[in-house]
Amino acid sequence: MSFVHVSIDGEIAIVTLSRGKVNALNEPMVEEITKSFEYLATDNQIKSIIFTGSGKFFSFGFDVPEFLSYPKNDFIRYLEKFTSLYTALFCFPKPVVAALNGHTIAGGCMLATACDLRLMVTGKARISLNEITFGAPVPAGTLEMLKYCVGSRNAQSIVYSGAMYSAKEALQLGLVDQVSTEDSLAEDARKIAQELAQKDSSAFRSIKDLLRKPVAEQMIKREKDAILEFVDIWYSEQTWENLKAIEIYS
Repeated sequence: MSFVHVSIDGEIAIVTLSRGKVNALNEPMVEEITKSFEYLATDNQIKSIIFTGSGKFFSFGFDVPEFLSYPKNDFIRYLEKFTSLYTALFCFPKPVVAALNGHTIAGGCMLATACDLRLMVTGKARISLNEITFGAPVPAGTLEMLKYCVGSRNAQSIVYSGAMYSAKEALQLGLVDQVSTEDSLAEDARKIAQELAQKDSSAFRSIKDLLRKPVAEQMIKREKDAILEFVDIWYSEQTWENLKAIEIYS
């Protein structure tokens, strides 16, 4: 079963997460997202990408109940795939606009942060890096991307609190770049993606590389050790008890 749907609208590709009601991330889904973006990177007809979700969630983040069955080595393998995905997305050679159609939590927020721009719906939708609330850290690369987007002080506030932010609150922090209504999100995202698609692709790629490559180098440098620390904390007694209490409604 496909968890990622790619549609084409002229020069724009729309990548839509579609797994259950909350688009929780598991290993096959991360592999599928990776393959989708690898293909789009090589398709010369595609000039920009919209990254969005189905239903009321962009993504809940990790499918925690599924990962409770993973031995440590398997979970390390998954984290290596996931962090490689967001690093590749952060450095993707074409513009990527995140159209956050609903809740964008934890791992979902990490993927959104890797994009060039983020639009988010108003209303009940929330965005958060809430790992600290259930006793988990965040990968090193996540913090580097977050600091790139919102600055060090706001990044500290976001990860220390684990708060759930509305679209307007996230806009004030710099966590999203634009607020849209549910009815206007798709068109607003398409307008921005179309504007970016009109830029000279070689110039855009070069500028993006100059902006982001130093950040990505720091991400890669720190990620391996951070993953091992992440796993140690994830499998600690208290965090494990907290994780077992998390439910996902598919």
